[in-house]
Amino acid sequence: MMMPLFAWRDNSCDPRICSVKKLERAGMIRVAAKIDKIPKSTLLLDPRSPQALSPADRIAPSLTVLDCTWETLEKVDVGEITRKRALPFLVAANPGHFGRPFMLNSVEALAAALYIMGEKQQAHDILAKFGWGIRFLEVNAEPLEDYSRAANSAEIVEIQSHYY
Repeated sequence: MMMPLFAWRDNSCDPRICSVKKLERAGMIRVAAKIDKIPKSTLLLDPRSPQALSPADRIAPSLTVLDCTWETLEKVDVGEITRKRALPFLVAANPGHFGRPFMLNSVEALAAALYIMGEKQQAHDILAKFGWGIRFLEVNAEPLEDYSRAANSAEIVEIQSHYY
């Protein structure tokens, strides 16, 4: 069974090239127009979170990404969503930020989280929708494997220190 994916979009990017919109058209993600429409029990990928995502988070009933600009992110109030996690060090493979650490687009963030939580096939499937997508797994193969074997957030932070 695949983990349900959600996104909140601020609609700042061009919908013709938006990675989340492409997943939505493929029926792989549900997009919420308002944050309060996201399930409260979801695991929210939020780079502002002090806790790193780990395999221990695989118990989450769903996964949500904030698809917005970095400027918008600073102002976003996630309301009642309490389970928030930040991704560890990874390098972007998307055309806009290729090779830049921590500059993942929304699909890369979702795929990284899925991979770390043991949903490797689903991570592959969502990345396969993009010509550059599988390259993300290649570029980050070693850290993703290491992160996926960690027991908890503290181990993720320790592993991350070897890459960053």
